[in-house]
Amino acid sequence: MAYQPNRQWVLMGMFATVLIATGAPSAQELPPRGTSYAPVDLKEDVTAVIARMSAAKPEIMKRQMDLLNERYDLANRPAKDATMSRGKPVQEGIRVRLPQGITWEKIQAMRPEEIREKDAFPAGFFPLPHPNHPEGGMIFPKFHIQEIQKQESRDLTRFDLEFDLPDHFLPEFPAPIYLTTRTDLGDLSHGKLVTLDNYYELFNGILNPKQLEGLRLLVTSFPQQQFNQTEDRRTLRPSRGVACFDCHANGHTNASTHLAGDVRPQEFRHRLDTPTLRGLHIQRLFGSQRALKSVEDFTEFEQRAAYFDGDPVIAAKKGVNILERGSQVHFMAEFQELLDFPPAPKLGIDGKLNSTKATAAEKRGQDLFFGKATCASCHQAPYYTDNSMHNLQVERFYKPRMINGRMASADGPIKTFPLRGIKDSPPYLHDGRLLTLEDAVEFFNLVLGTQLTSGEKQDLVAFLRVL
Repeated sequence: MAYQPNRQWVLMGMFATVLIATGAPSAQELPPRGTSYAPVDLKEDVTAVIARMSAAKPEIMKRQMDLLNERYDLANRPAKDATMSRGKPVQEGIRVRLPQGITWEKIQAMRPEEIREKDAFPAGFFPLPHPNHPEGGMIFPKFHIQEIQKQESRDLTRFDLEFDLPDHFLPEFPAPIYLTTRTDLGDLSHGKLVTLDNYYELFNGILNPKQLEGLRLLVTSFPQQQFNQTEDRRTLRPSRGVACFDCHANGHTNASTHLAGDVRPQEFRHRLDTPTLRGLHIQRLFGSQRALKSVEDFTEFEQRAAYFDGDPVIAAKKGVNILERGSQVHFMAEFQELLDFPPAPKLGIDGKLNSTKATAAEKRGQDLFFGKATCASCHQAPYYTDNSMHNLQVERFYKPRMINGRMASADGPIKTFPLRGIKDSPPYLHDGRLLTLEDAVEFFNLVLGTQLTSGEKQDLVAFLRVL
């Protein structure tokens, strides 16, 4: 019996012939690009890596600090009448520097295309690079590093990098802890950073056994991309790793930074400003861009992927911690969903101002928030979020460019974070590029084209401070 060719293969061969004949691109003609994977079998000795990267550190940090000083006024200027929940002063004033010859009134009168062509977009409104964007990885403020060393003798110092933003622009530390289930107890932190050393004494008798176990896991350190026991680490000694609460300190945030693991190549990855976990119980999306649908999904994703830059291959080498979904992940999520917003005595049950307590400026600011400023189109009362994603298309205002290893281009859709307790959570936006609430108001006034006056901007800030 004669050989009968498979019809599918015949058709595929005919299709390939047509492609070649018409000059259609083949796979071999794709532009060259790097790999999605991190190297696993390293050839450089760890002592050589430490020596090389330690020597490069001063120049890298100088480059980053030069960028910050060019972008912002970094002076310590606390507001006279505004503090965070435990009393740390809120920084006031616009800190973003404008291009020479440009005023805020001039720039808000310009069309996006005009700003783009004149290169007038304020430098502080561009995406903020990681202190060393080509390298990336978790970096912690010095005050957190010192407290963890004191309590646990665990060192979160990197030999190659330091945290970049000044302490006065960061959340208060340690942050207060409020629980939805025990509002009568107020701040449960008692001024302490919750760690593996003290979580039991602080919460035994307040949490149920499942929640207590969830908290234990949240303060337990596990291997991570930069903090691990292999030769591919960024600590002098092998490290036990990091805990969830090393970034989300006391269930809030200490503004630790990292790079989002979702994007390749490296220069397109976003810097992450660690968001607060307060109010997780009212949220329906998790992750600034990932749009994960439950806190359980997010908790599992962090351990399996985000801790290792989204690379399960390198995770297997460094000691990935696979959490059991039915118990461990559930217990961790249950505790996280108890974390409450800080008290807001001027707000009623609808999340709006109680007229007997609010000032005239705060009332005007609320009218602007729900009116001319259009903030409420995304940030709806009572928790000031719509649990959705929005694309601000900020790239309308500038031409793409490389900034300290970060390609400033389209950000894409970003989650609407709740604004309740916003004064406790500087810096602002998903990558921390806005240092003060005044910066945030100027940014959105320009991007949304709301044409607010100077007085209206001040009133809007006054309202945001009471949320």
